[in-house]
Amino acid sequence: MIKVGIIGATGYTGIELLRLLTPRADVEICVITSRELQGVRVQDHFPNLRGHLDLPFSAPDSQQLNQCDVVFYATPHAVAMHTVPALLDSGVRVIDLSADFRIQDIALWEQWYKTSHSCPELVKDAVYGLPEVQREQIRQAALVAVPGCYPTAIQLGFIPLLEQGLVSSDRLIADAKSGVSGAGRKAVEDYLLCEATESIKAYGVSGHRHHPEICQGLNLVSESAVKLTFTPHLVPMVRGILATLYAPVKPGLSVTAKQLQSIFEDGYAGEPFVDVLPAGVLPATRDVKGSNKCEISVTYSTDTDTVVVLSAVDNLVKGASGQAVQNMNIMFGLQETTGLEGIALLP
Repeated sequence: MIKVGIIGATGYTGIELLRLLTPRADVEICVITSRELQGVRVQDHFPNLRGHLDLPFSAPDSQQLNQCDVVFYATPHAVAMHTVPALLDSGVRVIDLSADFRIQDIALWEQWYKTSHSCPELVKDAVYGLPEVQREQIRQAALVAVPGCYPTAIQLGFIPLLEQGLVSSDRLIADAKSGVSGAGRKAVEDYLLCEATESIKAYGVSGHRHHPEICQGLNLVSESAVKLTFTPHLVPMVRGILATLYAPVKPGLSVTAKQLQSIFEDGYAGEPFVDVLPAGVLPATRDVKGSNKCEISVTYSTDTDTVVVLSAVDNLVKGASGQAVQNMNIMFGLQETTGLEGIALLP
């Protein structure tokens, strides 16, 4: 039985962790924290958990956390770094869904997140939790930094091309659309129904904090430095990310659509949560909604000599909490798919 704690369980990623972990017979959720809701029963705040989880919210500094086998941080950025060291010293393994330990370059992290890092010495020991790349490191990790939602979809789409050295890494483009839950559970004007519905708009055009994270991951598999143009968009839906990725073929190389299809199929063969679709079949966010799947398709534009990859994930599952649980399964030697076999919701 794995004893689990969840810090910051009132946001979308926190409630998604509860949805995925509560039904499991091999997991005991021991402590769930919320500063504002301390003492309130979780099922009273989240009625979908009635009859499933009769546990009150605890204070974020609850000593019960030190008795857990693993603690998930579902907190805003720049929160986890203040208390993770104490948990690690107590022998607790940590899975952080925020960005506090994702970026290895501390100065770069501080530039993008506008604050000083309180425990930079731990960043070098944190394992970036993209299982398709770091599975063996995750097994032994004490601290896992779960990738962001955009970085998950975009990296999984570009990695096979960069590994094969087929495309010019200095001219990559990622055009990505996300549902409003990607912005978190907060009252902000841009995410109100009347503001977001029946509209689509770009944001972070001059720079998005997921950009350095994406480049860091892609540089690990690329033979030359990655330069990426990344533009995120907000679309009027609750969940989902669809990333359209463009990569020019290297001068002097020739590729075919059939060859590209084989590269992706072979590259992700045996990966339980990456589904390379048959040639001509395109992914859609509704086809991954509520699941831990990343659906990918690859095409080739002969006119522009450009590979076009489409990558779809549920930003709250494979893009956050589902991937966090996938990491937990790996860390504790469980079947990687345990608790994540759910089929996508339709409609």
